[in-house]
Amino acid sequence: MKQLTIHVLQHVTYEGLGCIENWIHRHNHQLSYTKFYESFSIPDIDTIDGLIVMGGPMSVYEEDLFPWLKEEKQFIKAAIEKGKIVLGICLGSQLIAEALGARVYPNKLKEIGWFPVKKTEGGQHHSVLKGIDANEFTVFHWHGDTYDLPPASEHLFFTDICQHQAFIFDNRVLGIQFHFEVTEKTLNEMVQNGIQELEEADTIQTETVILQKSSMIAENNQRMYTLLDNLYRSK
Repeated sequence: MKQLTIHVLQHVTYEGLGCIENWIHRHNHQLSYTKFYESFSIPDIDTIDGLIVMGGPMSVYEEDLFPWLKEEKQFIKAAIEKGKIVLGICLGSQLIAEALGARVYPNKLKEIGWFPVKKTEGGQHHSVLKGIDANEFTVFHWHGDTYDLPPASEHLFFTDICQHQAFIFDNRVLGIQFHFEVTEKTLNEMVQNGIQELEEADTIQTETVILQKSSMIAENNQRMYTLLDNLYRSK
């Protein structure tokens, strides 16, 4: 794999790259950021090879509250149209879904905590998931919105609570609702900053339960590395 320039769109301080940063440094890729919670600039699309769009508590449809969303959406669309490798996590996946023409909207229930995801039939055979052998496993979730499956995309994962958990478009644009990337540090930061959302509900775990299940982080980080290896295999 040659050295690449990977750009990150980050929306809040506490939803960073997590273990993805380890993978980027391991492969000696160049890393750059647009941080929308600071004074920011967006690079020329032709100066990057890959784009990673992170999560955040805002919603795709809240442009009135977060005016920079409009500029961000244009950049994501340009990255897709220019043939870049694009990965979106949580809010990032929702932004990609909208850029591909899908509707994004509140899910019937929030899903916060460690819950199992299942591969679709297509996901069981897709090359981007090669090396992730189990068809069902537990991952960390923190999302309240969902989306329709974008046109011409392939559905990869689902849960009973949220049907569209992951999709891929053109074998290079990947949206994931859940969080393979969390480390102990980022998990703690998400809980601390989102504590007000941890209401009593069947689909929302308590702070104690979430942090007690951190033993599952290592295996999920390994799945993240496998996914990135597969996604960037052609580069």
